[in-house]
Order: sequence, then structure tokens, then C-alpha cells
Amino acid sequence: MPSHHDTAARLREAYAGGAVPPLRDALDPADADGAYAVQTINTRYWEAQGRRIVGRKAGLTAEAVQAQLGVDQPDFGVLFDDMRIADGGTLDPAKTLQPKAEAEIAFVLGADLPDPATTVEQVAAAVASVHAAIEIVDSRIADWKISFADTVADNGSSAFFVLADQGLPLAGLDLEGAAMEMDVGGKTASTGVGAAALGNPLNAAAWLAQTLAGRGEPLKAGDILLAGALGPMVALTSGDHVEARIAGIGSCSFTYRA
Repeated sequence: MPSHHDTAARLREAYAGGAVPPLRDALDPADADGAYAVQTINTRYWEAQGRRIVGRKAGLTAEAVQAQLGVDQPDFGVLFDDMRIADGGTLDPAKTLQPKAEAEIAFVLGADLPDPATTVEQVAAAVASVHAAIEIVDSRIADWKISFADTVADNGSSAFFVLADQGLPLAGLDLEGAAMEMDVGGKTASTGVGAAALGNPLNAAAWLAQTLAGRGEPLKAGDILLAGALGPMVALTSGDHVEARIAGIGSCSFTYRA
């Protein structure tokens, strides 16, 4: 069986060399510990290459997606500084393999969250601003034939993200009931609501805070948190303009072209 280090190298090489088959020879589909070990190896590798961590993303926050992959928990991935696309900016298709876009609510923290028992109320008190966001997910696993272990090892199937330039204070916002529309190529391609992210995006943020603090990697002031998709993800075609609008919170966009 390939080692975790071998598996991590296989995933790193896939960024440039193309998607690889599912990692069944190295990871049982439900092996969370092994998958996070692989993710951590690559996180440390990329940090050594000069990439800087700016936050985390929560994935698998919808019950339907959890059921599809046979798990009962979300997952997380690392956000690096070079994954951020400016609001209104462009993403070169050459930097992706099989990308899909999904609209999310994001938080920027104004305080550290070091407690493995962090509550939703503590997260809310630590939020400096709330933003509309788009995550561009991608998979180094061929044809998106992923298990839980595949996506976790592959940094939560992450790729890039867009954060609205304008953020709002949390007080008074209806995160749970916020309606989302995402247009791709001029047509509405995905709709949803804030409650899709574990019932409320703050629940997803609290799960992230608890999980990362328990791993000795607590969230810190300034971190960006992507709280999970509010509706179906949409495959991208070169030339697509993507705009996400979240009622009461804001909007952001990017264009998928060279």
C-alpha cells in the first residue's frame, strides 16, 4: 500500500499532470485520519514553498452531500493566499482541471477561537465581517469520482475563491434565511439559502473552530472562513462570467477566461 507521503506526492503532481484515479489503493473511502494526514503533509509542503494560509473552508455541509458520500460530518480544507481571486477578477482556465463554482457565505474573524468547545455564540462574537463568496472547487481525482477520503486528502477539493470586497457586520443579518442566486454565463444556474450550510453558516464556522482547535491549529483573527455551499455547484466553461448574489449580504463575481 502506498504511504501517506507517496499519496500526497501523487496529489501534488496531479495539479500539473492531470487528474488521477481515486485513491482506493492508499486510503479506505472512510479513513478520515489517513486522509487528513495526507492533507497535512501537502499543507506543510506548500507552506515550505512559501504559500501562506489565510483561512479554512468547510465542505460537505449539506446533508444530501454527506449521504451521497456515506459520511455524517463535514470536512475542511486550507485556504492559501494565492487561491484568492479579486472580486470582479478573472481565473485562467489553464490553472484548473475540472472546476465547478458554488456560492457561499464567508466570515472574516476579528478574534482568535482557541477553544475546542467553541460555541456558535463565541463564533458570532468573533466575526468581524460577513461576505458573499464564490468557491471554485476542483478535484485532482478523475471525473469527480470521490469518496470522503479522496476529497479530504485533496484539500477538500479546493482550488480558488472570491470574497466580496464589501463585508457587513454580523449583527442583524439573517444568515439562515438569506436567499442565494448564482448566475453563470448570464443565466441563473444555482439557487439556495443560508440554512443549507449545517442549518446556519455559523454552525459550520463553529464546527470548523472546534475541529481545528482540537487539532492544535486554532482559527485566528484575520482568518477567512468559507462556510459551505448554499446551493448546487455548477461546472465552468471558458468564457463564463459568474456572479453570486446573497440577499441582505451582498454579491461578488469573477470571469473564467485567460
